[in-house]
Amino acid sequence: MSNRRAGYRTLTTHRLFWPVVVLVVMLAANTVYRPGFLSVQMRDGHLYGSLIDILRLSAPLILVGLGMTLVIATGGIDLSVGSLCAISGAIACLYISRQPDQNSLGGVLTALALGVGVALVLGAWNGVLVAVIGIQPIIATLILMVAGRGLAQLITEGQILTINSGPYKAIGVGHLLTLPLAIFIALAAALLVAAVTRRTALGMIIEAVGGNAQASRLAGLRSGRITFLVYVISAACAAVAGFMITANVSSADGNAAGLWVELDAILAVVIGGTSLAGGRFSLGGTILGALLIQTLTTTVYAMNISPQTSLLFKAVVVIAVCLIQAPGFRARFARRRAPAAAPAPATEQPKEQVPA
Repeated sequence: MSNRRAGYRTLTTHRLFWPVVVLVVMLAANTVYRPGFLSVQMRDGHLYGSLIDILRLSAPLILVGLGMTLVIATGGIDLSVGSLCAISGAIACLYISRQPDQNSLGGVLTALALGVGVALVLGAWNGVLVAVIGIQPIIATLILMVAGRGLAQLITEGQILTINSGPYKAIGVGHLLTLPLAIFIALAAALLVAAVTRRTALGMIIEAVGGNAQASRLAGLRSGRITFLVYVISAACAAVAGFMITANVSSADGNAAGLWVELDAILAVVIGGTSLAGGRFSLGGTILGALLIQTLTTTVYAMNISPQTSLLFKAVVVIAVCLIQAPGFRARFARRRAPAAAPAPATEQPKEQVPA
């Protein structure tokens, strides 16, 4: 019995236990509301269904969340990822729209390279502001969050730039081996980041910098270079996510593309168990958090909740998940539920015998 209780306690205290429980509960609620929610169908050689849609639509958030996880692990934050999504998508769509043949694979690859290149430059700009100049990350990235959205509007000239490119559209809605191509892109990015951070010393160095940057520097680690690197990686992930977002609708909207994705990415990272104070991170937890948020969004739309109240509903669920996941909250709740211990019965003290 004691071993079973210890195993149960170990399971419930795992950082991913409660997010998994909430995800299962939401899937069950959707199944009750729509009995065919979990069904997957094969049409024209492709798999379709609500579960497939959740995986496909969560791919951009997973990409942004992977980069955000590394940034937060160093004790920073990146509020500019939404603007970077809009900029990269706008540059790619602008270049493709000016090609005589928009279906040219070479032209699409060049557009992707331009979008990623500009994103890397802007990510390096964030890295310089934080790691070299020493500006607080929230302020440094807030600058690009605001200015970057204006830059995206400047690229598209304030218009919605529409394209008709089959290869570019495949990034968002194409299929490979019966599944959406976006799923494979997100999976490849996750495996690459995991291999670099968990199979090499980079992950340990990132956690060391996030735990105590000064101590890491005194120990011989170049903490400034690590901080610079994670912002560049975050920008690259945001660029690919921007391609997916614009490819889904075959157009670039500098105002709406990637709007508020930075907040969803931060929530996904926190739900996944990564500490906002830095020092430790969980890539698998971030992926789980992104799936949970996308499932929540799908649930809101499926239950016909009005757009005015959907954000409030989403915030309530996320707050509940974070509270349930917090060890301090669970410990305080457990103490309140514990019954008061009964007072121990008083025992009669033996009388001291006086010698005659």
